[in-house]
Amino acid sequence: MTFTLRLIEAHDNAAMAAIIRAALTEFGADRPGFAWQDPELADLSQAYAAAGQAYWVVTLGSQLVGGCGIAPLRPWVTETSELQKMYLCPSARGHGVGAQLMEAALAFAGEHYRWCYLETLTNMRGAASLYRRAGFIALPQPLIQTQHGGCDCWYIKEL
Repeated sequence: MTFTLRLIEAHDNAAMAAIIRAALTEFGADRPGFAWQDPELADLSQAYAAAGQAYWVVTLGSQLVGGCGIAPLRPWVTETSELQKMYLCPSARGHGVGAQLMEAALAFAGEHYRWCYLETLTNMRGAASLYRRAGFIALPQPLIQTQHGGCDCWYIKEL
């Protein structure tokens, strides 16, 4: 399989929102406390347009199959980015796509921040394995209170 990695464009917004919502439903996170209710989900290309943030998508041919973003950790934590909204269609998992996304995101984060933080769920085992392979370490509690209070696993990596 040949995948293409690129920055998100406005015409990708609806498809990426659908991928994120499908993955959240798959893992039981289609409820308050998760990205399901994030207002920026409808317009990711605009939400990640500011300096120091970016969102990448992966395509297989003309089909969008996943994406992930980097943004400052809010409320502002000095020198800390957050890996956000990293989701793949089931057909894209297990082919190294997540590792490619992670590599692009962390390279970008390293140009702008000292740390990268993320929140996830225990039952997203494949994602957790990817995070650990990328050098993230598990935290016993959230670094700060974010809008994703439903998450139960937290990781950080020095860039």
